[in-house]
Amino acid sequence: MPRRMPGKESGPGTPKQVLKEAKSMKPVKVKQDDGAARWVDSVFESLNDDERIAQLIMIRAHSNLGEDHVRKVTQDIRDNKVGGLIFFQGGPVRQANLTNYYQSISKTPLMIAIDGEWGLGMRLDSVTPLPRQLMLGAMQDSSLAYRYGKVLAMQCRRLGIHVDYAPDMDVNNNPNNPVINDRSFGQDKFQVARMGVQVIKGIQDQNVMAVVKHFPGHGDTDVDSHLDMPVIRKSREQLDSLELYPFRKAIEAGVQSVMMAHLYIPALDSTPNTPTSISHKAITDFLKGELGYKGIVITDALEMKGIAKFYTGGEEAAQSLLAGNDMMMLPSTAAGSVDAIKRAIRRGQISKEEVYQRVKKVLLAKYKLGLNKPQVIDVNNLTSDLNAATDSLTKSIGEHAITLLKNDNNLIPFTQHTPGKVAVIAVGADVNNAFLQTVKAIRPDVNSFIFTARQAETQVPPIVERLKRDYQAVIISLHNYARRPANNFAISSAERLLIQQLQQEMPSATVVFGNPYAIQYFCDAPTIIAAYEDDEITQRTAAAILFGQQVAKGKLPVTVCPGFPYGTGIIQTPPPPAPPVVKTELQHVKPETVGMSSQILQHIDVLANQMIAKGAAPGCQILAMKDGKIVYDKTFGFFDYSKREPVTTSAVYDLASVTKICATTISVMRLYDEGKLSLDSTLGDYLPWVKGTNKAGLRIRDVLLHQAGLVAFIPFYRDVMDAKGVPDTALFHAYADSTFSVRVAEHMYMRADYVDTMYRRILESPLKPQQGYVYSDNDFIFLGEIVEQLTGKKLNRYVRETFYEPLGMANTGFRPRERFQLSQLAPTENEPVFRRQWIRGDVHDPGAAMFGGVAGHAGLFSNAEDLAILMQMLLNGGKYDGKEYIKSETLQLFTAYNSNMSRRGLGFDKPEKDNGKRGEAYPCKSASPLTFGHTGFTGTCIWVDPQSQLVFIFLSNRVCPAGGDNKKLMTLHVRENIMEVLYEAMEGKK
Repeated sequence: MPRRMPGKESGPGTPKQVLKEAKSMKPVKVKQDDGAARWVDSVFESLNDDERIAQLIMIRAHSNLGEDHVRKVTQDIRDNKVGGLIFFQGGPVRQANLTNYYQSISKTPLMIAIDGEWGLGMRLDSVTPLPRQLMLGAMQDSSLAYRYGKVLAMQCRRLGIHVDYAPDMDVNNNPNNPVINDRSFGQDKFQVARMGVQVIKGIQDQNVMAVVKHFPGHGDTDVDSHLDMPVIRKSREQLDSLELYPFRKAIEAGVQSVMMAHLYIPALDSTPNTPTSISHKAITDFLKGELGYKGIVITDALEMKGIAKFYTGGEEAAQSLLAGNDMMMLPSTAAGSVDAIKRAIRRGQISKEEVYQRVKKVLLAKYKLGLNKPQVIDVNNLTSDLNAATDSLTKSIGEHAITLLKNDNNLIPFTQHTPGKVAVIAVGADVNNAFLQTVKAIRPDVNSFIFTARQAETQVPPIVERLKRDYQAVIISLHNYARRPANNFAISSAERLLIQQLQQEMPSATVVFGNPYAIQYFCDAPTIIAAYEDDEITQRTAAAILFGQQVAKGKLPVTVCPGFPYGTGIIQTPPPPAPPVVKTELQHVKPETVGMSSQILQHIDVLANQMIAKGAAPGCQILAMKDGKIVYDKTFGFFDYSKREPVTTSAVYDLASVTKICATTISVMRLYDEGKLSLDSTLGDYLPWVKGTNKAGLRIRDVLLHQAGLVAFIPFYRDVMDAKGVPDTALFHAYADSTFSVRVAEHMYMRADYVDTMYRRILESPLKPQQGYVYSDNDFIFLGEIVEQLTGKKLNRYVRETFYEPLGMANTGFRPRERFQLSQLAPTENEPVFRRQWIRGDVHDPGAAMFGGVAGHAGLFSNAEDLAILMQMLLNGGKYDGKEYIKSETLQLFTAYNSNMSRRGLGFDKPEKDNGKRGEAYPCKSASPLTFGHTGFTGTCIWVDPQSQLVFIFLSNRVCPAGGDNKKLMTLHVRENIMEVLYEAMEGKK
């Protein structure tokens, strides 16, 4: 669904049309038929003079300060009619309850704000903080900055917050800056602007107001404006060339609000004791006049000493308004501020009309933020909703930001084969943290040590001597130091001594977890990584880079010493493919060794060749196992009817609905084993976005059995076609970018936000619980989402890490183009309607393609030999090569008949219950009732018969090239007949 572009001012009722320059001092005129204007005018007219002025005031609110604080806030809302609240420390549920209460008692809807630069976790307990902006500045991919802004805004919206005082657009060109520092994107104005604009867009695309700060630039200061007023003695030309550049770009991008800093900058206003936050020259003449800014201008906190040392008692608010600010944040007193502004009006310092223009400007902003309608926060699952996207985003940022600064001794990447004994020592840690655990998991022979910040210098020499004596290399990690430069970032002299000695006296690789400016103490390190943050996810990601499982992609966003200037970073090339997991090879044997007839099995060749000759499919792979041994493994035909590319055993096929059991169902069984999923729970118990819909109460058991009442499928692609029958260009681009990032096919990328529309279509689809059994893709789309919700991983990653990699299934996975050459991938349809191209390496199912190639119902690719491993694991009762993947009792439950209205197992397909009496048996006449498996639309099937210890795998691309219209594979009963031959071969040897 197309999104409103940020900063675009068009249509009636926008600030550009209804708000004149303040200096004109004329009342705002609006059209009578304009909904926004009518709401603004009606609210304005309902307020008296004091209440109107109070709309410009934002006061402090906490959810952790007790009843006295709540009474004070309540009084300011009821008695002084303040315009909004800024929440600080507390907890999400407590804040939600207070917000609901405060909104309910306010005469005018309150604008709720928060200073959440790195998410709500910056202020609230129970919410995971995101990385700070300096880590984003190390990334080269700005699309992640957009995603960052989007997550900030989604958190805000979930908690009833309309304004986030983010991003920080200061250029941090002073490493000793005590207040900005790692809150900035870095020292390069272009990178600050590039990342900042993307964060702005991400925030405002979710209809949350972004606020850039601290205008005109707080990066080159060495005084904290919370404590005093910093002075910047730069010329106007210097300001223009550096500090102002990101703010100009933010204004061009349509940022909705600018925060004024408490700075004394003589180049803008040399009036003594006049910070920029109360400077008419800085705000009205320069920001609003010269730069042409039309949005909301708000002060930084007026309680800060940078201004409070000059004005208090409400006079600071009056001075702010006179300078040109539209809103006043945290004045010393709300009532006193209203009185001071009224005095200014009486003195003729500002006209009532000018004040009322700003009041209407604020009311219009409230309307655009949705405050014309009641907003009640639902506290159910609130904390989990706020944390839903934090871990995956933090991991993505780590993968793109962590920076390899130097690798002189070529220790990185460490591998399993790095010679000699390796130790890892966590300096500053207090516990066996995630970094130590991950290093140990990757290389179990590594020995770990901890050196706490409390240990003395006298303890350094014996540790160094032991490490030098017993180990050939050491990994050093630095943790838990301060974010600010005061007192050497609180890194003790013993910690610095230990790290420096190890770096000088033995092969070492150092990883610094935290503010990269602290690397200034370790610039002589032979090998060093900047990790920027010290959370568990970043620690695990850094360990993966250290051992070559991922590559470093970041560049240093600031200069930390002459040896490591801005932009330092070794961009690693992807490592060569890892050697395949050593696995127990499936044994090929003569059929007679397991009681089968080779002569009878030869009839499969006849059936396969007949299939090709009659045009049922251009080629296929067929594999059969008996008693855990391969008795038949052959390929036939070609990838298509041109007969240029023969099918080989390494060919990879689109499995279509076989995905349902080989990815989604096995994942559900694993989560059931772990007690994370109950068959009698509902969709609403696991998926927050389903709550409040008629799908919330659907039982997992019924969903697995296709009897929950969902429609069979939704043709999503039809919704995105324009009147001419081609994909809508507003939703699809030929090339990927931060907006159009969902690959659907070659040169076809969909808007990422349209996926939400697809989920909404499912939620709004008809529900017919009385219909009984109806095979539905939507069932498994929901189940795939549940797997991702419970594991915190995308479905493709979870099944890869949990099943495919440990089993050695190197040819199995989603999105095969990312790992295989096209020549290995069997093509499917030459699709004429939606994608209008030959589909090869992208999933055939158009719905799964629009989900990005990963969905619970389709998207998996594999070959026969890989699937044989997976099926043998299931036949073995969930075990393979000595490892248990699924409990045997769980397998028995899921693969048994589980419905009185169909033949289905839980997720699995099964033979018809009256199979022996049917004219057309399914999957074949001789399959026992214990048999389980699935078929796929593209011409695939896999079946396992525990009674006969039989595995049958058939892979074809029968949809090539004409799609589903070619039904010969079914009408000729090819799969059924081939499977029946397997039973005949067993009978023939009895």
